Amino acid sequence: MKKIFWVLALFSAHFIYAQTAKEIIDRNIEATGGLTNWKLLNSVILHGRVTLGVNDEYPMTIYQQRPNLAKTTISISKKETAIEGYDGKKGYAMNYASNKLQEYPNYEAQNFDNDFIDWESKGFTAKYTGKERVGDALCHKVELQKNVNTTIYFFDVKSFMLLKEIKKDETLTYSDFRKTGSLIMPYRLESSSPKKDSDYVISLHKIEVNKVLPANTFKF
Repeated sequence: MKKIFWVLALFSAHFIYAQTAKEIIDRNIEATGGLTNWKLLNSVILHGRVTLGVNDEYPMTIYQQRPNLAKTTISISKKETAIEGYDGKKGYAMNYASNKLQEYPNYEAQNFDNDFIDWESKGFTAKYTGKERVGDALCHKVELQKNVNTTIYFFDVKSFMLLKEIKKDETLTYSDFRKTGSLIMPYRLESSSPKKDSDYVISLHKIEVNKVLPANTFKF
């Protein structure tokens, strides 16, 4: 009889944690504008500056459009230069040895939406793993897993903003949240990697949403 009660308790705890993870993700989506508004978002243009290393800082523009089109440019001597992108068929990035854009056959295009939007239909499982501080903020920790890939998300317990995201080879920290149209978005992003060889900070001053982009925007 004790064994039956233990199994039932274990099942109940698993169910509660699964529900809690879903509720936290739902609270974040609602707090940042709601699922409908996120799905109505078809394109964004991010304007700001990127800091590489200690002193290398450049004006940057990032173009993104559904379903996975993307292009990142930086301005050097007032000339806009593409450094990475995906045009729907081909992925490309700057080869700094030759100082030219190069096509990469195995380029992995990123989804326009975050993984936790419609995460269940995308084949992810979600697990609540407790609380942990990110700076001064106490956060809920939620793990999303698909196949062998796991991402850990940290949501502020008060505002439900996403403050931190840990992937296999990169940690992203988000801050400076501002209302943009019907949505709330972070205007500062810090990226760090285990080897510290590709760390960067992006500070945005403007985000444009649902602009009609020319057909050749993502070509190279």
